[in-house]
Amino acid sequence: MSDNKNKSNLENRRQFLHFLASTPVFAGSGVIPFLSEKLLAADALPVEMIKAAEDALNVFDFEPVAKSRLFPAHYGYTVSGTDSNETLLANRDGFNRFRIRARRMVDIRNPDTSTSIFGIPWDNPIALAPVGGQGKYHSEGEVASARGARAGGHTQILSTQTSQTVEDVTAARGAPVWFQLYPSNHWHIAEGLTKRAEQAGCPVVAVTVDRAAPRNMETFQRYVRADTTDCSQCHIPNATPEERLKDRAMWTGIDLSGVESTQASGLTWDFVERLKSSTSMQVVLKGIVTAEDARLCLQHGVDGIIVSNHGGRSEASGRSTIESLPEIVASVRGRIPILIDGGFRRGSDIFKALALGADAVCIGRPYVFGLGAFGQAGVEKVLSILRAEFRRVMQEAGVVSIGQINTDYIEKA
Repeated sequence: MSDNKNKSNLENRRQFLHFLASTPVFAGSGVIPFLSEKLLAADALPVEMIKAAEDALNVFDFEPVAKSRLFPAHYGYTVSGTDSNETLLANRDGFNRFRIRARRMVDIRNPDTSTSIFGIPWDNPIALAPVGGQGKYHSEGEVASARGARAGGHTQILSTQTSQTVEDVTAARGAPVWFQLYPSNHWHIAEGLTKRAEQAGCPVVAVTVDRAAPRNMETFQRYVRADTTDCSQCHIPNATPEERLKDRAMWTGIDLSGVESTQASGLTWDFVERLKSSTSMQVVLKGIVTAEDARLCLQHGVDGIIVSNHGGRSEASGRSTIESLPEIVASVRGRIPILIDGGFRRGSDIFKALALGADAVCIGRPYVFGLGAFGQAGVEKVLSILRAEFRRVMQEAGVVSIGQINTDYIEKA
């Protein structure tokens, strides 16, 4: 009797969720797939792929389209974390650990999303995180992303492993971009890359410090095994750094002879001091996740921090960046800007980060899926959705400026 009752309850829930999925309010919202995963197990609801960027209801709508158009290995590389993806999954789940406290009776007709970082005005607190090799997503790669950033008034951070030159990307954005630096154990490489970025007008160099150790990307390897594409022309097996990088956009003129690895396994705080003495750019460290390292950033004259775990790709800590943020904010106490990336998909995610003390957020996978799906139009739409969602959440919470968003508007779940 009890088993029959349970089956009946499950069927009732299944029918109810299918009804919700067919309604305009919930269709494509991301809510129903989450609920169905929890309650319906294998009874997955069908998802119809959008035909054009303007059809998207949220940023999640772009991934299925991009997946259908990318080589399996390229898609697998993008979605992979380390080991069992525990840190990647934690980045999304971390937002559920915090709730927004909304205020009422506030005139919310004209919310202002503008802010400033290093004294430079930003139209909004949403930056494009560095994602390497965007030519694998679209033929126009980082240039298309730059045009999308320009259309929405977003700052762009360009990867060391960019498919296109810093000069071309800067021209496409119509304003300077930040440059992300992968340091190595060879100073002349960092010096050459940063000098070129500085000459191109980059005001900030964001040094990635969370990629010193090897990583185990099992999801990526499974997609590689399933990919029958001949990639030997682009990916030379067992290639040396010189063979692999000689034709890359930012690597021309960099002497890689005798370099066995570009991994920064010997990176210490001495590198920061040497870099600061050799460039006029602001030096930001990307990959800080603890209060101890945040204090060391201040001690060594770092100009800013990006709280990051490389999108869940650099460590199997199982700890989200949003959960790492409060201790870093408490250590920095407003003395240098704090940005954060890792799992941002909703306007409410952005609001929570700012309420916890971040000055801005960086997004990665959403905009490159937009790029892979529809090129520049996809990037523009992804950014437009996030801006609209963030603005709406500000109104829902009863705030009308970035400066008002603080810990009064957030609590632990």
